[in-house]
Amino acid sequence: MVGAILALDLGTMTGWALRSADGPVVHGFVSFRSQRFEGGGMRYLRFRRWLTDMKATVAGPQGLGAVYFEEVRRHLGVDAAHVYGGLLATLTAWCEHHQIPYQGVPVGTIKRHATGKGNASKAEVIAAMKSLGHPVTDDNEADALALLHWALAQEVVGGNHG
Repeated sequence: MVGAILALDLGTMTGWALRSADGPVVHGFVSFRSQRFEGGGMRYLRFRRWLTDMKATVAGPQGLGAVYFEEVRRHLGVDAAHVYGGLLATLTAWCEHHQIPYQGVPVGTIKRHATGKGNASKAEVIAAMKSLGHPVTDDNEADALALLHWALAQEVVGGNHG
């Protein structure tokens, strides 16, 4: 085992799933909406601080062993694309700084692993994660869990990919 694995569905509402080195999975979602009266870069500073806090919660000598993120190639809006790009840049720089391997995984690959269909709906991914015993209510959280399950199913975990 390479240590804990963190899976992220990046966005203004970021879904996350974390499997510690000793097995338990925790998951949720967190908002990185811009706050009133703050500069445009503050959401990314809050995201970096959140990543550091998540890393600190991982006990054990191996710490955080790998980070996986949903690799989005197409966004419905320009604002969403900008937010995703900023979060992705923050994440990859943070991983490089902490020498944590990271990898993007295409959305279709994640959905196909979770549901058997590469074009599954949000509701189908949520249902698939519920069927695995995860009490999810948010599609971002369900996407992060689906990504975590994909990562755990892979033979080899790790290696820097940008």
